[in-house]
Amino acid sequence: MADPPRLHPEDRADFEAVLDLALTTADIHGTVRADPTGRTAAHLRAHALAHANDITAAVGEPYRAYLAVRTAARQDARRPLASGSLLPALAVLTPLVAATSAGALLLLGSLLQVADAPGPLPGSLVAAGWTLALVAALTGLLSLAALLRSALGGRADRVEHARLAWRQALLDRGMLPHLRRHTAVALSEAGITPCSPPDTLAPCPARARKDTPCSD
Repeated sequence: MADPPRLHPEDRADFEAVLDLALTTADIHGTVRADPTGRTAAHLRAHALAHANDITAAVGEPYRAYLAVRTAARQDARRPLASGSLLPALAVLTPLVAATSAGALLLLGSLLQVADAPGPLPGSLVAAGWTLALVAALTGLLSLAALLRSALGGRADRVEHARLAWRQALLDRGMLPHLRRHTAVALSEAGITPCSPPDTLAPCPARARKDTPCSD
């Protein structure tokens, strides 16, 4: 069996976003609000951050899938023409050929005009050069847009889908169970005594005065 994956530094922001979301869920938020000092929320957050790898390990498969998709997308991005299709090559070569031809025609036509060559040839060469230059610019922009859309669009969609699936699993199977297991400890350290059984996660409201007993 593969070792549980450790949280990558670049995924720390996603982890903290899921933690913040978990702290706003009904039962966890009710526990946090029972401590007006804010120590319970701080304890739960610090404890979850300190045990990020353990929480991540609880959803190892979705996280491995996300990492695999992301790694594959990055490798594909380094070789956008590796698919073997002729279309990407043509999309790159067409603007280059048009631009080269335009430069040659413009240069030749300009030289003929400077040399006062007779006939319409110099003007025709210059006009053709400018036409090819326009074609090169347009095809270059269209080709770039098409390549970026086809190459990056599908990869980005797959990566984002895997990322969202991991975040949802992290919330449901990692973060919330961890926080629920440690709410009693957080309340105890904050000096709040639950009135209900420990597994109900329904603490007494914070006492305004030390001499006010906790009701049953």
